[in-house]
Amino acid sequence: MNVVVVESPAKAKTINKYLGSGYKVLASFGHVRDLPAKDGSVLPDQDFEMLWEVDAASAKRLKDIADAVKSSDSLFLATDPDREGEAISWHVLDMLNKKRVLNGKTVKRVVFNAITKKAVLDAMADPRDIDVPLVDAYLARRALDYLVGFNLSPVLWRKLPGARSAGRVQSVALRLVCDRESEIERFISEEYWNLSALLKTPRGDEFEAKLVAADGKRLQPRAIGNGEEAGKLKALLEGATYVVDTVEAKPVKRNPGPPFTTSTLQQAASSKLGFSASRTMQIAQKLYEGVDIGGETVGLITYMRTDGVQMAPEAIDAARKAIVDQFGQRYMPEKARFYSTKAKNAQEAHEAIRPTDFNRSPDRVRQYLDADQLRLYDLVWKRGIASQMASAEIERTTAEITADNKGEKAGLRAVGSVIRFDGFIAAYTDQKEDGEQSDDGDEDGRLPEINARENLAKQKINSTQHFTEPPPRYSEATLIKKMEELGIGRPSTYAATLATLRDREYVTIDKRKLIPQAKGRLVTAFLESFFTKYVEYDFTADLEEKLDRISAGELNWKQVLRDFWKDFFSQIEDTKELRVTNVLDSLNEALAPLVFPKREDGGDPRICQVCGTGNLSLKLGKYGAFVGCSNYPECNYTRQLSSEGGSEAEGVALNEPKNLGSDPVTGEELTLRSGRFGPYIQRGEGKEAKRSSLPKGWKPEDIDYEKAMALISLPRDIGKHPETGKMISSGIGRYGPFLLHDGGYANLESVEDVFSIGLNRAVTVIAEKASKAPGGRTAAAALKELGDHPDGGAITVRDGKYGPYVNWGKVNATLPKGTDPQALTVEEALALIAAKAGKAPASKSKAKRKAKAAAAETKTTKTAAKPKTAKAKAPAKTKKSKE
Repeated sequence: MNVVVVESPAKAKTINKYLGSGYKVLASFGHVRDLPAKDGSVLPDQDFEMLWEVDAASAKRLKDIADAVKSSDSLFLATDPDREGEAISWHVLDMLNKKRVLNGKTVKRVVFNAITKKAVLDAMADPRDIDVPLVDAYLARRALDYLVGFNLSPVLWRKLPGARSAGRVQSVALRLVCDRESEIERFISEEYWNLSALLKTPRGDEFEAKLVAADGKRLQPRAIGNGEEAGKLKALLEGATYVVDTVEAKPVKRNPGPPFTTSTLQQAASSKLGFSASRTMQIAQKLYEGVDIGGETVGLITYMRTDGVQMAPEAIDAARKAIVDQFGQRYMPEKARFYSTKAKNAQEAHEAIRPTDFNRSPDRVRQYLDADQLRLYDLVWKRGIASQMASAEIERTTAEITADNKGEKAGLRAVGSVIRFDGFIAAYTDQKEDGEQSDDGDEDGRLPEINARENLAKQKINSTQHFTEPPPRYSEATLIKKMEELGIGRPSTYAATLATLRDREYVTIDKRKLIPQAKGRLVTAFLESFFTKYVEYDFTADLEEKLDRISAGELNWKQVLRDFWKDFFSQIEDTKELRVTNVLDSLNEALAPLVFPKREDGGDPRICQVCGTGNLSLKLGKYGAFVGCSNYPECNYTRQLSSEGGSEAEGVALNEPKNLGSDPVTGEELTLRSGRFGPYIQRGEGKEAKRSSLPKGWKPEDIDYEKAMALISLPRDIGKHPETGKMISSGIGRYGPFLLHDGGYANLESVEDVFSIGLNRAVTVIAEKASKAPGGRTAAAALKELGDHPDGGAITVRDGKYGPYVNWGKVNATLPKGTDPQALTVEEALALIAAKAGKAPASKSKAKRKAKAAAAETKTTKTAAKPKTAKAKAPAKTKKSKE
C-alpha cells in the first residue's frame, strides 16, 4: 500500500480512482500548520527561528496520515505545483518525521499540472525530492509578511486610530489606488476641438476624413485648443475644394496572444464576464479539481495559479489537431507558436492555463457545468485554442486628402480596415479594460472605393468640442495588471490582496471601480510620510525578485531577512518618539484635497466656516479621523471624512441643527444634525433624546419631515403573526434592515422595505427564513445544499442573524466576509467546518482529552534545530494582523 497526500478531498477522491486499490489518497485540507497570530512567532534575534502551530482539525488529519503511513510502503506528496504546494508537502513531511513514522520508507514528491489520469500517472512515474529552495522562498515570504504585519500594524494603531492593518504587498497595492485618486483630484481639464469633413466620392459613396494638418504643419493630438481657432479652421474647410493625394492599402497581420496566466485570466473574466478576481479563482479551482462528466470526475483546465505562458508540447499538438477539426486547415499555421513570459521572473506552475483536452469544446461539456463555470471554461478554451491559430489578415487603407481654399491648405486623413482573413479572431477576440477599443476587427470602419487624384464633394464639416478627462480609477483587473507590470505580488496573492483591502474597508467597489476610502488614504499618507521605503514600488518589486532568486537557489533566505530586518527595525524604533501632532501636520499637507475641499464661496478651506476664526485640522478619535476646529470646545464644528472629500456646505448646515418639525405625540422637535459618525435625526434634547443615524444611501439634503418621523419611530409594528399571535416589527440594525418576530430575525432586501412591507409579505419572508428544528430551536432555511460530509450528514449553507454560514450537524461556521454563499464549494465548506470544529469540544471531559491530544500533536515546532535564545526585541504584543 502506498499513501498519497493531496490538498483537497475532491482531488483525493478523483486521484484514488486513477491510481487504484494499491494507493490510499488522503487530503491535508490545505496547510497543516501556520505561524500563531501572536507576538514572537518569528524571532529575529534567534536568526529568524519560526515557531509553528497545528490546530486541532489539522492535528486530526495529520494523525490519519501518520496512521496510514505506518502500514504503507511509501509516501507520495502530491500537493499543488507551486510555492504553497511545496510548502505544504514540506510541513507534512516535517511533522511525520517528528512523529517518527517514516522509518526509512520511500518518500517522493510528485507534481501534476492537470487532474487527468494521464497527467497523474505520468507524475507518479517521474517523482522527485522536495524542492528545498522553493521551500526557503516560502519561509522567507512568510517571515517577511509576519514581520511587517505584526510590527507595522501596531504603529498604526498607536499613531492613527481607526487604521486596522498594514502589509508588505497590501499597503503597496493600496498606495496604487490612492495615488490614482490623487491624480484625479489634481487633474485640470483642458479644452480641445476635433474637426472632420464628411466627403463624397464621384461614385456617390460617403466617408469621413479627419483634419490632421494646417498651415503646412502636422497637428498634434488636442492641438486645437479653443473655439476661436476651431472656427477659423472650420471656415477654411467650408470653402475648400478636396482632392485625394494618395491612397495606400497596406496588409497587416495580427497575431494571437498567449494562453491565460492567472492575472490575464482575472482581467479577461472581469472585462468580459464581470467576475471579481476571487470569484474567478473560485470557479477556476472547481474546473481544475474536476467536474462529473458522464459518471467520471475530470479536471477540465490546468492549474490556475501561474505566470507561465507556454503550453506543454502535447497540448500544442492537441490544439493544432482541434483547430483543423473545428475551424479548417487554413486556420492552423505552418509552425506551432511558442510564447515567452514578460514577467520579471516567472515561476511557480510554469505552464499556462489551458483546457486539459481541446477536443472537449464548451458545447460538449455544457450540460455538466453551471452557467458561470461554462462561461469561464469557454473563455479558457477559446483563448487557449486561439493562441495556436493562424494570424488574422487585415487590410488597412489610408487616404491622404488636401483641402484648398484659395491657396490656404489643410490636410485630412481617412483610415479604414477590412478583415481579409479572420484567423484566430474566429475563436477569440481581445477586449481591453476601461472601455478602451480593441485592436481586433475593423474599428476604423470600412472605406468605400477611393482613387488617387480624384475630386471629392464636401457634404458637411463637423467641429466638436472636447475636454480632457482624468485617468480612470483602477478596476480589480487593471490593478492586478499594474501590480504584475511593477513586479508586485505573485499569482497566488492577487485575489487575497484585493480581498484584504475590501475587508479592511480601505477601498470600496462601485461599478467595478476601486474607490479608496478615507481610512485607506490616511494609512497610505501615513506610510508614505514615515515608512516611505516600504511602500515604494521599486523596493517592493526588488524584494519580490529576491524571493524569486531564493526559489531559484541563487540567494540565502536568512541573509535576505537579515538585510531587511536591520533597516525595518530601525524605522519602527524611530516612530516611538513620533508625536501625534507631527502625524496630523503631515497628513494635513499630504491629504489637503481630501481634508480641506474647496469652498463654493472661494474662502480659505482651512478656516472654520462656523466660528470664522479657528483653523480646521484632522483630529483622531477612538473610531478614526475626522475634521475639527481648533477653537474646540467653544466651537464644536466637526466633519466626517469621506472618500469624496466631504462637503463643506453639508458640514455647516448640519452643525447648525436643521429643524424639521415636531413629533405629534411628544411635541419634541425633530432635527437633522451631523456628528462625528455622520448625519442623524434627533428627537428632543439632552441625554434622553432619541437619535437615529441616516441609513446607507440616504442623503441629508433629501430628508424631510415624513422621512425623519418614519426613521425616528422605528421599530415599526407591522401586525400580529396569524399563527403565533405575536407582533412582527421591522427596523434597521447593525447588519441592515430586518424583521423581528418571536425573538428571531429575518433580513430584508432594502431599507425601503422597512417602511413599506405589509403583513402578508412579512409572514412569507419569516417563513422562508426560518423552519422548526429539533428541540424547538429556530433554524435558518438552507440557501444551498452542498452534499454529504465524509463523516456522514448533510452540509448546507444557511443565512443567519450575523450573515451566511455553513452548517454540518451541530457545527456552524461563519463564511468569511465577502464570500458568495452560492459560490461556496464543498472543499471550502469542509475547511471552514474543520476549523470551527477544532475550537468547540462537545463536553468538558472531552475537551480535556482533546486539549491533551492537541497539545501532543501541536507541540511547537521549529524550522531550524537551534537552541532557543533571547526573544526578539522588536515585535510588540499585538493582535493578529496578516497580509
